[in-house]
Amino acid sequence: MTPQRVNLVTLGVADLKRAEAFYAALGWHPHGEQPGVVFYRMAGQGMALGLFGLADLAEDQGRKGAALGTGAVTLAQNFPDRGSVDAAFDLAVSAGATSLKRPEEVFWGGYSGYYADPDGHVWELAHNPFWTVNDDGTLTIPDPE
Repeated sequence: MTPQRVNLVTLGVADLKRAEAFYAALGWHPHGEQPGVVFYRMAGQGMALGLFGLADLAEDQGRKGAALGTGAVTLAQNFPDRGSVDAAFDLAVSAGATSLKRPEEVFWGGYSGYYADPDGHVWELAHNPFWTVNDDGTLTIPDPE
């Protein structure tokens, strides 16, 4: 059986130093660096985000020379309130992100917006009034009724 979890999300980036500078402007601190890759430990338990040069990532995948791009994936951060969503969105845009959709009330009862990082990776910033964001950044998602 495959466990229902994700431990590492890796984003392919065209310019590792530029990507690292963008995430530094958001206040992120690398946890480790190897040639061609930078890792960030995420809040909570056992999760990391990696930035990996596109050519190195393609080679690591066994697809040397492949043209990697961005796909239909959205990374998301949840916040305890709408003001925190707005502040995080404004910070990302001031750090060089492209605004895709300013935060607004959404059909499911929450509040969210989207931006793309300098490599086109899409991030959603959201406040979900039905979930709790714990002090360590983890989520408590209630069981369905």
